[in-house]
Amino acid sequence: MVMDKKLIECVPNFSEGRDKEKIEKIMDSFRGKEGLKLLDYSSDESHNRLVVTVVGEMEPMKNAVLEAIGVATSIIDMTKHEGEHPRMGATDVVPFIPVKNVSMTEVIEFSKIVAKEAAERYNIPIFLYEKSASVPERENLATVRKGQFEGMAEKLMQPEWKPDFGPDKVHPTAGVTAIGARMPLVAFNVNLNTNNKEIAAQIAKNIRHLNGGLRFCKAIAVELTDRGIVQVSMNMTDYTKTALYRAYELIKIEARRFGVHPIGSEIVGTIPMEALIDTAVYYLGVENFSMDQILETRLME
Repeated sequence: MVMDKKLIECVPNFSEGRDKEKIEKIMDSFRGKEGLKLLDYSSDESHNRLVVTVVGEMEPMKNAVLEAIGVATSIIDMTKHEGEHPRMGATDVVPFIPVKNVSMTEVIEFSKIVAKEAAERYNIPIFLYEKSASVPERENLATVRKGQFEGMAEKLMQPEWKPDFGPDKVHPTAGVTAIGARMPLVAFNVNLNTNNKEIAAQIAKNIRHLNGGLRFCKAIAVELTDRGIVQVSMNMTDYTKTALYRAYELIKIEARRFGVHPIGSEIVGTIPMEALIDTAVYYLGVENFSMDQILETRLME
């Protein structure tokens, strides 16, 4: 990739986190493509979800994403899908994020081009969300995905939920997809020393913005059955305004009410360096710190 070209990031989520063969077939869509760099991918059996992070130029990005959507459509059957994470489609959500030499306006238009072509090519109903949303009610992914795959057939019958592209009915096996442009977010999960999902659900409810919690925090409860614990799974939609350490500390406070505490955390996908440095500075109590003091920052100037 030439660094003076327009670069965007994409973090597509696919509803498959258990079948390694299917995961590899999806991942092949992003490997070895000129103008595209695969940064990270992770799959989780409890969530039954694959999260991919790629950065690249617009045309190679469009081609790879469309290829991956096609593969997911052909190999994932949502009628048989079970997992802890909310989902409505084989390719559940495809966010595009501006990275370098590209404006949010350009990325919004790019997302619409990809959405239109994906809908036409694979006959999938597609909603535009976040910055690309056609109406304010579709900005929040949780609102768009409410009802999940099982409830989408009825939802799409409502005039206000006519898809932005594609048919007015759910694809029988691939479901529904959301595509849009957004700012960078951090997928941040905190594990608790209990297997009581109701406790995690109450904590998630108390910390998320929708219920009066942290402004840029979305949270749900997830059961990690293989480990016998539960998790508060979060999307931090603007880490510069709601820091990770604030979410972690608030979870500690809320967990204390139930006699439990965090026993670890995880980052899904990639994370901006600033988000981790901000947290490290808080816990270390570093005074008057600047990102200019980071060696890697100076090297990249």
